[in-house]
Amino acid sequence: MDASGCMKALLLAATQYRAAKTPPNAALLQRSLEVISGLKLTRLFASNQILPSECLSCLVELLEDANINPSLTLSVVTLLSQLALDNETREALQDTYHVTSMLAGVVHRSSTNLSDPVLLQSIQLLQRLTYNVPVFCAGANIDELISFLMHHVQSTEDELTIPCLGLLANLCRHNLSIQTQIKSLNNVKSFYRTLISFLAHSSLTMVVFALSVLSSLTLNEEVGEKLFHARNIHQTFQLIFNIVVNGDGTLTRKYSVDLLMDLLKNPKVADYLTRYEHFTSCLGQVLDLLHGRDPDSSSKILELLLAFCSVVELRHTLRQAILEPSGLPVSGNTRFVTRSKTFEPSVALVHLSNQPLEGSEDCSVLALQLFKEIFEDVINTGNSASAEHFVDLLLPVLLDHLQTPEQIVDELLVKKKCERMVKAINVLTNILFIDGTLKMHASKVVTASQCMSLIEHQFTYSGIGTGFGTKAVDSKMCKLAADIILKTLDLMSRLKQDVPGMEVSFYKILQDQHLITPLTFALTSDHREQVQVGLGILFEAAPLPDFPAIVLGESIAASNAYRQQEMEHASKRIQMQSPLTSVTSVRCSSSCPSSDESTTSNIQELIQKLHSGLEMKEPVTDMRISDIMDVYEQKLSALASKETRLQDLLEAKALALAQSDRLMAQYRCQRAQAESEARTLAAVLKDAERKNEELNDLLKAQQVESERAQADIEQLFQHNKKLQTVAEEHEILKKSSVDLLQRYETMERQYKDLQITCNSLNKQMESMKKLNESLKQQNDRTAAQLEEAEDHRKELQQQLQERDGKIATLQQKIKVVEEKLKAQQKEKTDMEQTVDILRKELSKTEQARKELSIKASSLEVQKSQLEGRLEEKEALVKLQKEELNKHSNMIAMIHSLSGGKLTAETVNLTL
Repeated sequence: MDASGCMKALLLAATQYRAAKTPPNAALLQRSLEVISGLKLTRLFASNQILPSECLSCLVELLEDANINPSLTLSVVTLLSQLALDNETREALQDTYHVTSMLAGVVHRSSTNLSDPVLLQSIQLLQRLTYNVPVFCAGANIDELISFLMHHVQSTEDELTIPCLGLLANLCRHNLSIQTQIKSLNNVKSFYRTLISFLAHSSLTMVVFALSVLSSLTLNEEVGEKLFHARNIHQTFQLIFNIVVNGDGTLTRKYSVDLLMDLLKNPKVADYLTRYEHFTSCLGQVLDLLHGRDPDSSSKILELLLAFCSVVELRHTLRQAILEPSGLPVSGNTRFVTRSKTFEPSVALVHLSNQPLEGSEDCSVLALQLFKEIFEDVINTGNSASAEHFVDLLLPVLLDHLQTPEQIVDELLVKKKCERMVKAINVLTNILFIDGTLKMHASKVVTASQCMSLIEHQFTYSGIGTGFGTKAVDSKMCKLAADIILKTLDLMSRLKQDVPGMEVSFYKILQDQHLITPLTFALTSDHREQVQVGLGILFEAAPLPDFPAIVLGESIAASNAYRQQEMEHASKRIQMQSPLTSVTSVRCSSSCPSSDESTTSNIQELIQKLHSGLEMKEPVTDMRISDIMDVYEQKLSALASKETRLQDLLEAKALALAQSDRLMAQYRCQRAQAESEARTLAAVLKDAERKNEELNDLLKAQQVESERAQADIEQLFQHNKKLQTVAEEHEILKKSSVDLLQRYETMERQYKDLQITCNSLNKQMESMKKLNESLKQQNDRTAAQLEEAEDHRKELQQQLQERDGKIATLQQKIKVVEEKLKAQQKEKTDMEQTVDILRKELSKTEQARKELSIKASSLEVQKSQLEGRLEEKEALVKLQKEELNKHSNMIAMIHSLSGGKLTAETVNLTL
């Protein structure tokens, strides 16, 4: 089924359901709503066709019905939420169908059950409909809606809190009546405390909604003075910029941008922002958001940048950030934002200004308006050198906007194209004001044929030349076309001395009859800039011989008369309501005939009766007759004024006809001159055609270069993305490098500790070597002493028999030898203990350092040698003990032979 059939089925199902609210009818209506929702006919409902308008009226009537099935209400709200995605449909729902009051009633009916999905969907749809749209405070159910929102915001937090707070922010913004109503409530202070507590919430969306409501209600009051005081405003700026850069989504970023724009309208807050020390770094982060974002976010960022341009100091900083990003000082405090890889903001802005017409958000118009502000700042500062590179980058895009479009069917796309043309011409005009160098750049690319084709296209396709200063001027498309024509003429007047053929084309257009309507529009406009442009064109055209000055005057007079007549008719309609009301009341109070008979009475017969003096049948008072006379006198005066206006128009047409006759005579005279000049121009035409072919080749080459430049720009964007990934990898490597550096420092400290330990062990080893040498010397001395004792013993064996008297002295010497032997035994035990200690230390040293293993092995070899020598010494000592035992036995035998009492047990000869 096609779209029209689905809409007719919806209307039929809605009619049946309103007639009988039965389950089958409800199911049929539910299916029709689902079918319409599935077709996604958003653009069709935005048109002014009868069938879509009837469907919207049907949906609004279903929404207004309090006895409707809740599931149907949810389906209707869901379908309206889908249709509200389109801007024109959203405006129609708000202005024509007054859906806000209906949805407020739905919220009021559903507020008893907070878990009802209809309540959440209705609040979210209201938030979407009321965004940037003022709401009439005296509308139906608005008071109950505000009370519910305030009560729920102060209640326990749930899934409805954020939508309620966002809807309340929409209602309070730029709406003095609702602000006054909220301030007059008794619990407004507790409401303020709740909003201030939300400023510390973890959700950035909640924070920006609360701050938006507070700024709308308290900015010019005592609470606002404390909240936005100079001591706190820097933290507020930091918070808002943090939300703009790191917001939870497009919705949060939109509300944060709107909040900052509202604060900038306050002169005191704007002055605080100019003195905010981190504004430069924050502006850099905001410009970074223009790269790679969705059109909705980009359009809000461009609106914020345009709001910055409303303050001269901020516009100067913005111009530096875009045209001179390398020379701009950057603040060191970027702790509240995550800085991305820097890129050229001018390239991103040029890219946004060249978006396709089919986009949902017209970022191109905002970007062109921003260019106009930037070049105005360049003009004021006189710093044209910084703008040369940017102008070279921008001029091809501006010329592309000025190209006459192909046949565009969609009226919305035509309107967007015309708006872009107006903005592009404004930017070009500002470039011409900067200095001669940039004017030379512009004059090289702008041609007279391009301007002529643009103006002729507007004359042909906009229908601006068909009207005579009345209804044609009131059309929005005609106004845009007139603006394009006049600003193009202004641009041609500034370039007429620099571009070949521009002066001839300029004066030719000034004498065209089609120029009357645009000049009429400009001279009767209520915009100062348009009036000034119109006067400038008029001063250029007035001295020309064929300029239709009389027709222009008649057109201006007719336009003024038309507007005056519209104002008079509006005032008369207001004045006529009161006498008609009194006439109706008198007629109802008297014994008059029925209403059908009164409506069928002929006005002409009544006028004839009044003129003939006949009395009327009804018993009416003199007051009634005088009121009727006043009404018809006003109508007659209106007809007379219309007749005089038509007579003026007729006279204007007669003057125009006389002027046309004069122009025909002038044309016949000029035709002979033109024929004589045509022959001379033929040769010039051939040369011009040849030059035109050369210029066409040059233009094609420039187009190829432009395409190459566009490809280079795309490659630069890709390269920029790669650089961003490399930057992220660099940050990761930087962190790993820091970790490795810390590990290296710890290893170096451990190495130093081990080196100190090694040095101490080396010293201990040196001391052990010295001790070993001393032990060797002692061992040698002991061996010598043993040899001496051996010799002495032999001498004693020889002298025993001869020297019995010397036994006492020999015993004393034996005791001395015994004491020395004990000392040597003690030294031996000490050496064994020392060897054990050395073994433990060597095992530890082997585990700590591999380099000491060789030295430890050499010490073990020396130790083994010492042990071998000690074993040899022990064997020698044993032999000496055996010999001493023998000597003791011999001594005992000597004593027994000599008659002594000594025995072998009593003689103890030991070392």
